[in-house]
Amino acid sequence: MDARAILVRLRGGETLSQEELTWFAHGLATGAVSDAQAGAFAMAALLNGLGEAGRTALTLAMRDSGDVLAWDMDAPVIDKHSTGGVGDCVSLILAPALAACGAYVPMISGRGLGHTGGTLDKIESIPGLRSDLAEAQFRAVVQEAGCAIVSASGDIAPADKRLYAVRDVTGTVESLDLITASILSKKLAAGLQGLVLDVKTGSGAFMKTAEDSRALAAALVETANAAGCKTSALISDMSQPLAPACGNALEVAASMEVLCDGAGGPLRELTCLLGGVALADCGLAADVEAGTDAVAGALTSGRAAEHWGRMVAAMGGPRGFTDSWRRFLPEAPVIREVKAPRAGYLAAMDGEAMGLAVVALGGGRQVESDVVDPAVGLSDILPLGTRVEAGQVIMRIHAARTGAAEAAEAALRGAVSLGESAPDLPPLIHERVG
Repeated sequence: MDARAILVRLRGGETLSQEELTWFAHGLATGAVSDAQAGAFAMAALLNGLGEAGRTALTLAMRDSGDVLAWDMDAPVIDKHSTGGVGDCVSLILAPALAACGAYVPMISGRGLGHTGGTLDKIESIPGLRSDLAEAQFRAVVQEAGCAIVSASGDIAPADKRLYAVRDVTGTVESLDLITASILSKKLAAGLQGLVLDVKTGSGAFMKTAEDSRALAAALVETANAAGCKTSALISDMSQPLAPACGNALEVAASMEVLCDGAGGPLRELTCLLGGVALADCGLAADVEAGTDAVAGALTSGRAAEHWGRMVAAMGGPRGFTDSWRRFLPEAPVIREVKAPRAGYLAAMDGEAMGLAVVALGGGRQVESDVVDPAVGLSDILPLGTRVEAGQVIMRIHAARTGAAEAAEAALRGAVSLGESAPDLPPLIHERVG
């Protein structure tokens, strides 16, 4: 086999065999497949699809391109993954909350893709914290804190590491088959017993329609369960940012307000619901309602914050971070307000445009080599349905330079729509799959 022949077949819409996909995944891991060939594969997969059997074959081949972990724990080993949105920092709250409820959570996460933020970029805005842990360190943190949020090592799904980076810069992020293979190859390689998925739908998601989101949720759930990992998914709304902030350090701050300060809102609600599904699926709760209550209790009591603080310290971050987290997070030197041009109701938000504005500020990557500025982004974002007066602040821009803030403001004015009457708001949870 060779990469060129496989690419020609995929470009022509032919179904690739398990042997061909296994060969290609191995080539991604070893370097036998070039970046150009990886980009061509991603584009052909986006345009033509791999088919259900091909999707499963690629997922397992990418999982087996490196090490597959095994855990010997006295409690379930579970995890959560989101398909990506704006202002989505659930993982930072849910991982320690699940640990506080008796689970172990070895969370292998990724960096920003397209207009969406990455969990690793967010936690690395905490000074000193390192996500690139060796396997022995990873295991030690999970044992110490009950959870760890880390990058995939070079030995975990190395084929995905190559393809993940290529997708971000070639406009191929939205492929259902590649999203499924990317998410599950890392999760299955982590040796999980259970997984809960947060599949986004709406303007800030990769899947903009309910139909596409349902198809992705079904693909993920079916593939993961077929591989022996008990998996369910919630389809959640992303017609506006989940948290009132977008940007790495700003989303850490929003998470800490839930973990430590008792903040409510959609971010807390979705965290509790996803946790309830995960705990019920793995047997740590009698049902989803009981699991949801358990996660809420872990947040209210401070037990989740305690696990978070232990994880941050064990990963090189400041000790006592949960006690004085505000003084540790970086701040941008320029803050600019986006104000309502007239009175009305916040009727719609273009979440993708908002995410891209954060990327343009330096909060994400235009090319693989870009260095992310952890301090930039958006804060104090008012929720849809809010009645505003002319001149009222809708959100604040955090930028490194005045010119960047002005450009972001111009872009964001077109991302928010005002209406004369209150809009009908979609539910936070659209449905459950699995």
